[in-house]
Amino acid sequence: MTIDAPPRWDRKMQQRLAHGEAAALGELYDRFASLVHGLAHRVLDDERGADRVTREVFGYVWEHPEAYDPKHGSLRSWIASLAHRHAVSRLRRTEDDGERPAAEIDAKVRAASAAARADYIVTSMPAPLRAALDLAYFRRLDYRQAAARLGVTEDEARRRLRLGLQLLSTAHEGPRAVSPPGGGAALR
Repeated sequence: MTIDAPPRWDRKMQQRLAHGEAAALGELYDRFASLVHGLAHRVLDDERGADRVTREVFGYVWEHPEAYDPKHGSLRSWIASLAHRHAVSRLRRTEDDGERPAAEIDAKVRAASAAARADYIVTSMPAPLRAALDLAYFRRLDYRQAAARLGVTEDEARRRLRLGLQLLSTAHEGPRAVSPPGGGAALR
């Protein structure tokens, strides 16, 4: 699971890109190319199309670094939304060419949108929730093992997993603001 870069890194990267620093684009590509390609491939189900979208997204970022606004989220989230938009646009163009049925296109767009929302939710949830989900679902630990690794009680580990899953379940409900149950900044 990728750890979010601090906002300071996002702003510095944007400044480097705005100054035309090619090394910054290379660093950004190394960090986020697999994310962009994966999202594009999920939408398009086409390797060459995903490669094209990846090039388009990083080309856009290089030409328009000022389009990123740190007040609206992380650089990672902005790049993911660009990838999603470019891939959906390419998919819709394919539909216009009559290569795929409209119902298939709509289903792919809905699935890809849910996946992009899930990615955003995971990356924007508090670090303690992300860590619990990472241990339970990616490393396949039970809540007792996760509690031991996190240095918390078993009840706290269960609570973090439950909250993380509740947030993640909203990915299929459509775009809207997501906040932890109870309204507050739950775990800091």
